[in-house]
Amino acid sequence: MTYNVKHSQIYLIFLCVLTFISCKQGNKPNVDNIQVDIKIERFDKDLFAGKHKSIPETDLFLQKKYPYFYGDYIHRMVGDQTYNGPQILATLYKDQAYSDLNHDADSVFRDMRSIEKDLSQTFKYIKYYYPEVKVPQFIAFVSGFSVQMPIGDNYMGIGLDMFLGKNSRFYRAIVESVPLYLSRRFTPQYIVPRVTETFAREQLFPQKDDNHSLLSKMVENGKILYFMDKVLDDKLPDSIKIGYTDKQLTWCKTFEGDIWAYFMENNLLFETDYQKIQMYLTEAPFTPGIGLKNESAPKLGVWIGWQMVRKYMAENPKVTLQELMAEQDAQKILSGAKYKPKTNNK
Repeated sequence: MTYNVKHSQIYLIFLCVLTFISCKQGNKPNVDNIQVDIKIERFDKDLFAGKHKSIPETDLFLQKKYPYFYGDYIHRMVGDQTYNGPQILATLYKDQAYSDLNHDADSVFRDMRSIEKDLSQTFKYIKYYYPEVKVPQFIAFVSGFSVQMPIGDNYMGIGLDMFLGKNSRFYRAIVESVPLYLSRRFTPQYIVPRVTETFAREQLFPQKDDNHSLLSKMVENGKILYFMDKVLDDKLPDSIKIGYTDKQLTWCKTFEGDIWAYFMENNLLFETDYQKIQMYLTEAPFTPGIGLKNESAPKLGVWIGWQMVRKYMAENPKVTLQELMAEQDAQKILSGAKYKPKTNNK
């Protein structure tokens, strides 16, 4: 789940998860001279340490150290406006489940230096392309699975309880609200790509309300994924970027032409009816109506959009990343990509 807490507003987006395929990435620019040194603040540790101190003292400490985040945490993530800090703290400290969850988070994330290093490198690339970008403060926390990656005034949160590893004892207990096809991605290796995606979608390239057709949504999502190609480590598998299993990725690559043919034959590209197109854009265990025995991958419109954007950039090498991300004409991307993948039987 992704919250956007900004200027006293908070928006819940149900794990806007990404798409993709495997194409070799070009050489990345040298960013050694760009100064970015990200340190992740451990709110989870500071909060739990207060269990052995006076609640008013802890409440005041957290207010001072995390002035924006703490209020959002109390009033929007684990409570609401009817609660205050001391009330929430008292409740948490009495809850054994909170102690157990905090214990597991601390065990998995004793040291976050490798994640800090990867985030720093990614934001160096982001600042290379967008020098005016302000790198947010990163804050790690646990919230009882209420939110994975909140964005607020001057911060991005990392909900450690939603990255404990797919075999965490907690995830099968919450399967009714978070199905296993989602929680299998709740592993540490997903933190950096999820941060990158969320920052891109919410801060750099917010969705345009007037883009309603499936083609527009495909290109819009494809551009986000291409942006991730350019700023994430080249060694990061495409399957991690999109959240596919290896089997799902292989299926998409095998049937890329057939997926495209299905969209064309059913006149889906310029369809604007949300009910008709949302199944090709949102999370699910598979895409209904395509493939045999429910073996298809989900959000195929996003995946195809990614391939289309990649093809467009390969066909138009003079187009910069900034120009691509600013382009709002989906038809221009489609035409310029010359995207015509062959079907599986040809």
